[in-house]
Amino acid sequence: MKHIITGALLASLLSIPLTVVGGSGKSIDKRIALNLTTAETADFLAEMRQMLASIQGIIMGIGEEDRELIYKSARASGGRMARATPDSVRSKLPPSFREIGGPTHMMFEELAIRAETDDMDMLASFTGQLVQQCLTCHEMFKIKTLQ
Repeated sequence: MKHIITGALLASLLSIPLTVVGGSGKSIDKRIALNLTTAETADFLAEMRQMLASIQGIIMGIGEEDRELIYKSARASGGRMARATPDSVRSKLPPSFREIGGPTHMMFEELAIRAETDDMDMLASFTGQLVQQCLTCHEMFKIKTLQ
């Protein structure tokens, strides 16, 4: 079981895109910039860290077959988090971001529900799908802090 989870996590990490640097020293980054204030950036990045902590807790829970840890970790990044996004940030997010973000939060909710009955292999597979959502978002968007 742990080998499956480790392999899935390694595959996910290896698929993270790298920024290409051209001869001029400028990075070629075609991601869409989310223009946020310093305070909004801090809040937004805190949410991203919580989502990463949720994934870590879910993977740990699967490895230890601890359904309660899976449940609590998944719920921390579910719909409640999405609803807590400040209106000032929400108004700056393009529809393409919301098309990924909303379903991702709902996948965390679904994982919390599935933690009650699904076998650990199914939970690991679903977690892999969830991480793919995260990767898709990170491939498309970046934060640009407005001064």
